[in-house]
Amino acid sequence: MLVYGDVETSETVAARQAAIRDLLSKTQTMPPGIERHGALVAAFIATAELVQGMIDAEFHDRGCDRLSTTHEMGMECLLIIAHSVARSWWTGFEENALSSSFFTALLSFDPTRTIRIKQAEGYAFYALYPESYLEAARASGLGQDTQVIGIRSIGTGLSAVVATALGARAPFTLRPTGHPFRREVTADPALARRLAMEPGRSFAIVDEGPGLSGSSFGAVADWLEEAGIPRERIHFFPSHGGALGPQASPHHQERWSQAPRHIRTMDDLLLRGSPAHDLAAWLEELIGPLDGPLEDISGGAWRRHRYRGEASWPPSNLQQERRKFLVRSDGAPWLVKFAGLGETGARKLRMARRLHEAGFAPGAAGYRHGFLVQSWHEEAQGLDQVAFDRGRLIDQIGTYLGFRSRHCPEEGRQGASLAELRHMAVFNTRQALGEDTGSALERDLPHPGCLEGKVRRVWSDNRMQAWEWLVTGERLVKTDALDHSAAHDLIGSQDIGWDIAGAIVEFGLSEEESARLCTIVEQEGGHPVSSELLTFLLPCYCAFQMGAHLMAAAGLGGEDQARLRKAADRYSRRLHGLKS
Repeated sequence: MLVYGDVETSETVAARQAAIRDLLSKTQTMPPGIERHGALVAAFIATAELVQGMIDAEFHDRGCDRLSTTHEMGMECLLIIAHSVARSWWTGFEENALSSSFFTALLSFDPTRTIRIKQAEGYAFYALYPESYLEAARASGLGQDTQVIGIRSIGTGLSAVVATALGARAPFTLRPTGHPFRREVTADPALARRLAMEPGRSFAIVDEGPGLSGSSFGAVADWLEEAGIPRERIHFFPSHGGALGPQASPHHQERWSQAPRHIRTMDDLLLRGSPAHDLAAWLEELIGPLDGPLEDISGGAWRRHRYRGEASWPPSNLQQERRKFLVRSDGAPWLVKFAGLGETGARKLRMARRLHEAGFAPGAAGYRHGFLVQSWHEEAQGLDQVAFDRGRLIDQIGTYLGFRSRHCPEEGRQGASLAELRHMAVFNTRQALGEDTGSALERDLPHPGCLEGKVRRVWSDNRMQAWEWLVTGERLVKTDALDHSAAHDLIGSQDIGWDIAGAIVEFGLSEEESARLCTIVEQEGGHPVSSELLTFLLPCYCAFQMGAHLMAAAGLGGEDQARLRKAADRYSRRLHGLKS
């Protein structure tokens, strides 16, 4: 199934240099504390993305990885700011010094060059903290003679963090390429020869994951062994302590099971760490003393608070859910949800407040180094549990989508093109419903070239299911309204027609109701809704949801698998209905 996608943007080096300087200038006026530290980490992440983009540009030009001047200067630059992050973290956020040599290195890069920057998934979606790698490296027992190797993309910055904690020299990075389950390293042979001439040195391979195959970790370890490095001198710094996924080769699985691995999770860092690093303490700065410990409601556990019994639970992709907690302060409940590190989280805080001020979403108390804190409507029920007047339903959904259309422009990430949506829809339909149905859809879907001019991308919601709406009296409150146009999937920011299609499918709107919804969105949004584009998007929406639910079901068992498959069947029936 085609479901996931990488977030990649184009940017000039000059623009990224200016953004980094702006972030760092803000830290100079902030008092010591977690907010200032979070801003420093945002600058670190922005720098890591810049360095990754420049090294990848050279890789694309040369066809292999080599230690160029840009590569070495970029990693030295990262090492300097990683040291500042480490000092801030280890001193309880008291220190904030950054060597002036950082700016010398930063401004040495060609400002006219345009680079491709890949968003680090762990920082954005999976509560991966660079500070976890600081602590893992500090406890690893490795010394300053260790050669640290980062796997791009996210390993660019994480390798600098590990090297900082070890007191090691600047790392270098590699990008394994090829089939996702059979990655290979393509590097300058001189680099492997140099490493082989350093007897006794340990090697640390740094990345997030591993995922389904762990082939990126495996490819770098293979490359080291081929260069003559003994296996026992190779260490791994992953983001979790699990085994390699089911697509890993037997050779990689055997090595992974025996290799030294150094891990500190988010829970180790923020839930079982020192008082200065305690998530609960950060929350008390925002909402006051907590009435009790944080309750983890990740992995679908939030449903226990919204539903009377498991029989009525909605489907949930447990593996893709963000970390979230429920806390109380002075009796009031608050949702604490991972929104992303750096500018990703700050942008969502601004959006949360904009939607709340307009009356559509829960209030936001603030944001603390990755976690967004919003009010939790304890007495409200999900729209999937109660009867709600259809007229008011269409009016309120239309007003909400019109607001997003008018006031929530696309920020940062352009979503899938219509051609990509069409390809996804046909592919998923063939995979799930057979060649004949997929070919029929391919014939029926118009060529996107005639529709692309009708697309006006906004910060779309992309999450229109009934359980994402709460009923409070005669008013609807939209939850989970911030993440899904920049989620770890291929959809991204779309025309508001994508959300209209979602509402039509999720609420089973008739033609008359759909037309009324479009009229309201046009009136509130100030822009026309293209009926031709909507006709195109409806089967694409169904095919995506069908594929996403089937893929999620494949990784689960029990009742959660059954719920996901039932939902996928509903989308497939709707897809058949659109074609009939």
